[in-house]
Amino acid sequence: MKPGHEHGGVDTAQAKVLLASFSAMVAETTTFPIDLIKTRLQLHGESLSSKRPTGAYRIGLAIVREQGVVGLYSGLSPAIIRHMFYTPIRIVGYEHLRSVVSADNGSFSVISKAAVGGTSGVIAQIIASPADLVKVRMQADGQRMKQGLQPRYSGPFDALNKIVGAEGFRGLWKGVFPNIQRAFLVNMGELGCYDHAKQFVIRSRIADDNVYAHTLASIMSGLAATSLSCPADVVKTRMMNQAAQKEGKVLYNSSYDCLVKTVKVEGIRALWKGFFPTWARLGPWQFVFWVTYEKFRKFAGLSSF
Repeated sequence: MKPGHEHGGVDTAQAKVLLASFSAMVAETTTFPIDLIKTRLQLHGESLSSKRPTGAYRIGLAIVREQGVVGLYSGLSPAIIRHMFYTPIRIVGYEHLRSVVSADNGSFSVISKAAVGGTSGVIAQIIASPADLVKVRMQADGQRMKQGLQPRYSGPFDALNKIVGAEGFRGLWKGVFPNIQRAFLVNMGELGCYDHAKQFVIRSRIADDNVYAHTLASIMSGLAATSLSCPADVVKTRMMNQAAQKEGKVLYNSSYDCLVKTVKVEGIRALWKGFFPTWARLGPWQFVFWVTYEKFRKFAGLSSF
């Protein structure tokens, strides 16, 4: 039986959804502080007041000093909610599309894996975008507190209510286009590369289908996903963080406008701000997720991904 091919219909799909959700929650909780630091790095430079030099270590230390260790988990709840939708849809969606494409063509090339990975990521991101927006806004609130300002939101549901009240229901999908672009690139690199790298490691007899193969594949897919997605991630974070002013003015009119202004003001390297924290997060996140998910599948009597 090929990886990901089981009989059992709805029950099997439901099991995969539950296992993917729980595995994502474990991975998200484990690596969330790195994601928070990455978001702060990407927002650094938007304000003229943020001129002092900064780095991942200094930002992390500042958060702990000012807010305590709990501050490193600011925005965790919407992140968990997001992954309860985002991860199962993209993971189970990838497997479904993989079986369809494989059945039609008789093979599944690396290009097909990349395309299927990107497509499943786009679908998942459209559905999960409101939770992603709330997560980014709540993470950015920590920066406002650092400047002596009051946080905009008291919690995820308060953020949802205020965003809808101030920006309308469509405001929940602010930044959805850079979100989609990033989701396509991330999942093209993550899912396509993980699938291909794991099969390569196993076929080359570097390792069996075990934790070693999963670790090697997750490291390679993490690097590929980060390299492809970092520019879109910077644009997405800045677009989603901006709230409309009283006059209705915003800093960026579109994703392209954000891209141009970022490069013009901060240089081309600004598009890869947070690259190492992103990779430092994607690597451990994927390691924790894939090892946990593959183990859970084995315990549940399902084949390997």
